[in-house]
Amino acid sequence: MTSPRPTVIDAAYLAHQRTWSLATFGPGPRTDGVLDHIAKEVEEVRAAPDDLSEWADLVILALDGAQRTGADPQTILDTIAAKQALNEQRTWPDWRTAPAGRAIEHDRSADQGR
Repeated sequence: MTSPRPTVIDAAYLAHQRTWSLATFGPGPRTDGVLDHIAKEVEEVRAAPDDLSEWADLVILALDGAQRTGADPQTILDTIAAKQALNEQRTWPDWRTAPAGRAIEHDRSADQGR
């Protein structure tokens, strides 16, 4: 017996999500609506930080917002990968010295137009 294939979030997955989102929520950027929904989901994560489905809602909404910029699915995935690579190149403070409950920001003195 073989194990089921793991789910892959790829360009085809995002294209499917786009089709569903446009049919369900309508066309256009809907930026304010997406951000309003993200704000509500952030509060749900605060209330239940171990609930993985609430974190998934944030990811889904972020991907929906990204797609509503008009970018194609592969460009979104490439941009995510490029942004992660950039973050890995940045200088970050020692997390042990950061205040708990506050964002850990990278050293912006090296950000020339990024």
